[in-house]
Amino acid sequence: MRLGVTMFTTDLSMPVADLARAAEERGFASLYVPEHTHIPVSRRTPPPGGQDVLPEEYKRTLDPLVALSFAAAATERLTVGTGVLLAAQRDPIVTAKAIATLDHLSGGRVVVGVGFGWNVEEIANHGVAYRTRRDVTRRNVLAMRALWRDEVAEFDGFEPSWSWPKPVSGPPVYLGGAAGPKLFAHIAEYADGWMPIGGRGIRAALPALAEACEKAGRPMARVIPFGTLPTREKLDYYAGLGIEEAVATLPSGPPDAVLSLLDEYARLL
Repeated sequence: MRLGVTMFTTDLSMPVADLARAAEERGFASLYVPEHTHIPVSRRTPPPGGQDVLPEEYKRTLDPLVALSFAAAATERLTVGTGVLLAAQRDPIVTAKAIATLDHLSGGRVVVGVGFGWNVEEIANHGVAYRTRRDVTRRNVLAMRALWRDEVAEFDGFEPSWSWPKPVSGPPVYLGGAAGPKLFAHIAEYADGWMPIGGRGIRAALPALAEACEKAGRPMARVIPFGTLPTREKLDYYAGLGIEEAVATLPSGPPDAVLSLLDEYARLL
């Protein structure tokens, strides 16, 4: 069982390069960071965790690909990933280039966790209607995968084109979201795995995910429980389900607060 970590990297939190070095030194497998381009002050959309007030770090999130470039440069083995990239809010050609560059320079250490987004106003400010965000995400991910894969790539929205560097690792794409036929159909079509937030209900959902993958004629997707609070019992439970990696959540805070919890998690490795 590999254990990774995720943290909201902000202008006030522990520097991401320092966190990456600390994680690698302690034997963690991966570091994931989230994305919010901005948070409209209207706050018409309630916080995703049910809080009365949106946590401060949502307003201050660093760009994930820039942050991960610092993490990759500061380490040698650590996998660096987005948890999650809001693909519907991004230009796929520019984003594909940035991810391929990061993967090339890091020696193939990039994983792309993708989400559909929950903040209606944030998505709308990017010119995307909330009801279409899944369709736009699908289109953008498929476009990026074509640019990563093909010598001459073409997709709806751009003409046959060259785009190098090609990524070393693929890179693998994982979709976040709640279990259900719609999500699992997306995973089976254009992703490599599922990143369920918190990890609840995985056992019950695995047969449906396996069925969706079988219908698509592809191997079973990988599952990475994301943002979990790890215990030895929980990690053993995941391992018993055939899961090979979980990602533990860290507070978005100063080094003392982050490192003390990182040391606690490291005892589980």
